Amino acid sequence: MTKQERLKKQQERLKEMKARETELHRQGYVNIAGVDEVGRGPLAGPVVAAAVVLPEDFDVLGIDDSKKLSEKRREELFDVILEKAVAWGIGMADHSTIDEINILQATKLAMKDAIADLSGKLEGIDYVIFDAVKINDLKLPQEAVIKGDSKILAVAAASIVAKVTRDRMMVAYAEEYPGYGFEKNKGYGTKQHYEGIARQGICPIHRKTFLKNVL
Repeated sequence: MTKQERLKKQQERLKEMKARETELHRQGYVNIAGVDEVGRGPLAGPVVAAAVVLPEDFDVLGIDDSKKLSEKRREELFDVILEKAVAWGIGMADHSTIDEINILQATKLAMKDAIADLSGKLEGIDYVIFDAVKINDLKLPQEAVIKGDSKILAVAAASIVAKVTRDRMMVAYAEEYPGYGFEKNKGYGTKQHYEGIARQGICPIHRKTFLKNVL
């Protein structure tokens, strides 16, 4: 594929991912927030959510589901998204909250907090698009899109912001709690992580309800 063909493909992909937001803008919605979370599966650390409103003329190529991007590319796009976004917000639920109310409810709580953080930076949110999850007590027009992080531009942007934010937290935790490989596995259950638990027990940011079979 030539450079020109690759560029054309990226432009078509951008247009495709903007389609739903473009339609909503035509219906009169102005501030359309994409919301996504990361960290539902790890054994340690928080679940982190981001809410992002992009301008209608946002034209940055390469935005996609954060899981499909390299760490270097996520870091690059993170800076661009924060620079060009109309506004963005972060919410999180820590390990103890996850243990207390379960991961699904903690995820919804993190998403609500991200929306609240975003709301404080805008005159108002007009519409919210979630990746898969729906929050019934949210008093805003909303929809849940399965695999929204690879279909809806603002949701994909939110997935990148949430992922980079959480990854940086886990790298910092690696210095505080060495021996588990948090800087590499980000709290997921890798061989190195399980070996660390076997060797030195759990640390304060481990999710005890995720480790019932290990403890």
